[in-house]
Amino acid sequence: MYSNGKQMLTRAIVLALATCAFFFVSDLALPQSAAAYPFWAQQTAPETPREATGRIVCANCHLASKPTKVEVPQSVLPDTVFKAVVEIPYDLDAQQVLGDGSPGGLNVGAVVMLPDGFKIAPDDRISEELKEEIGYAYFQQYREDQENVVIVGPLPGEEYQEIVFPVLSPNPKTDKGIHFGKYPIHVGANRGRGQVYPTGDQTNNNVFKASASGQITAITALEYGGYEVTISQADGETVVDNIPAGPELIVSEGQEVAAGENLTNNPNVGGFGQKDVEIVLQDSTRIKWLMAFIAAIMLSQVLLVLKKKQIEKVQAAEMNI
Repeated sequence: MYSNGKQMLTRAIVLALATCAFFFVSDLALPQSAAAYPFWAQQTAPETPREATGRIVCANCHLASKPTKVEVPQSVLPDTVFKAVVEIPYDLDAQQVLGDGSPGGLNVGAVVMLPDGFKIAPDDRISEELKEEIGYAYFQQYREDQENVVIVGPLPGEEYQEIVFPVLSPNPKTDKGIHFGKYPIHVGANRGRGQVYPTGDQTNNNVFKASASGQITAITALEYGGYEVTISQADGETVVDNIPAGPELIVSEGQEVAAGENLTNNPNVGGFGQKDVEIVLQDSTRIKWLMAFIAAIMLSQVLLVLKKKQIEKVQAAEMNI
């Protein structure tokens, strides 16, 4: 009986180890996308990150406006890898309020909507020099069937104030749905935490306001951070406003407040910005013909000048006769 129990225990241990090994190998072979922002943007707008008004969906949660810069070539040739650089500037000394109320560094993230046919270049097409510029940024498709819409983040802002996207241009000769011409690129970038969760609830990265007018009769510090602010109204009713950990109170007991008046400071130091730029998918044959045309014009101008000089010499000789 002891032998049977020992065998059963051994089998259970072997089965547990085999199961762990299976999940470990499967995670390496088929990694799952992280459930972090900008994953929330995908939940809010699963079809496309750009609304009909032109606004990118990240602006629904990151309410403050901040600048965003984009650098792309004026034109690119087909089947060529080029850089799209998204700059996300902010004060590196700034610290944001984290979810637990403690201060911390800012993260950054970006979404890039490339023209149809453009996509992130495969690893074997990216040079070693470009890989160094990219760093450890991991690019995800916004949707599985949209290679041209790419998201990245969250990344530590101290290291990624510039995010380099390695983009592969399409080839109209192999893809009949692509044509040479000018195309728009839409970019959105955020730094820091948002003020609204996808559910519509406020984060602790907000200004909190009084829900009613009256006198503050009590301010209670909570065990895990934050406060309860009790307001006594003129009719004798009391309301309690809950302040999460993070924002700093700017009111005190005995103070009169009006409905909608700020109870805390504004802890937000981040924000969101978007930029629209254009790029030209250029045909190399057109460039060759353009260069030939320019050369022909220049040659014609030179010949006209020479002919003019020749005529002037003939006229001068005839006048001397």
